Amino acid sequence: MNAMTFSLRRLGRKALACLCALACLVSLAACGSDAEAGKIRIGIKFDQPGLGFKKSGTYVGFDVDVAKYVARQLGYSEDEIVWKEAPSKQREAMLQNGDVDMILATYSITDARKNAVSFAGPYFVAGQDLLVRKDDTSIKGPEDLNGKRLCSVTGSTSATTVKEKFANEVQLMEQPGYAECATALFSGIVDAVTTDDIILAGLASASRGKLRVVGKPFTQEYYGVGIKKGDKAFAKKINAAIESMIEDGSWQRAVAENTKGTGYKPNAEYNPPKPTEGE
Repeated sequence: MNAMTFSLRRLGRKALACLCALACLVSLAACGSDAEAGKIRIGIKFDQPGLGFKKSGTYVGFDVDVAKYVARQLGYSEDEIVWKEAPSKQREAMLQNGDVDMILATYSITDARKNAVSFAGPYFVAGQDLLVRKDDTSIKGPEDLNGKRLCSVTGSTSATTVKEKFANEVQLMEQPGYAECATALFSGIVDAVTTDDIILAGLASASRGKLRVVGKPFTQEYYGVGIKKGDKAFAKKINAAIESMIEDGSWQRAVAENTKGTGYKPNAEYNPPKPTEGE
């Protein structure tokens, strides 16, 4: 064996070792995704009482109930759902990156968002409203916002609406979640929290009577199921599931159960909606 042959064999062994090491890394990565194989990954909010809320390792709320129903209609049992937190400003990226299969997280259907993702639904129509402290009578509707301090969530349509409609009248504080907004309201840092009425109803319920919804909605927010852009076949299946949920009464029961004690009733002019988006 000459020196060149020996060197080539050594290089071959090194290359083989590198390939083996790479294969091991790939295998480990695959093992990490094995836990989600054969399951459906659904993005929801973890911090919205009444809609999407993580509670002692379980998930509850109207969005969660709709997601479970849709998943069941798609052939997935409850233990085949992987729940993932979907903060407002991360929703488009989660769908584009393939981190989730669908998102039900008070996700309003807008033309701007449809440039990045597609939607099924809508499965609910909310209206932007105001949440105030129980004893505050100075805010009876959006006409009373001049000089007031508002809180909403970064990346939400509610924050965008405030900037567009009330930019010269209010001071807007943006927070990562509505729990932080509610805390700011409790402590007097802001005068009101603004977002969709059904979200505010959940926050009011969790406050045990310390906060109340004004009850003067000034927009319509069509909640959709976010999916990867262009997947019309998936949208059609989801829409059929939502239609079935409305027809068999499960939708109505889910709304009632998740807003119990708040006095909240969805606007009957728009609800329940006709799910035709994305087909």
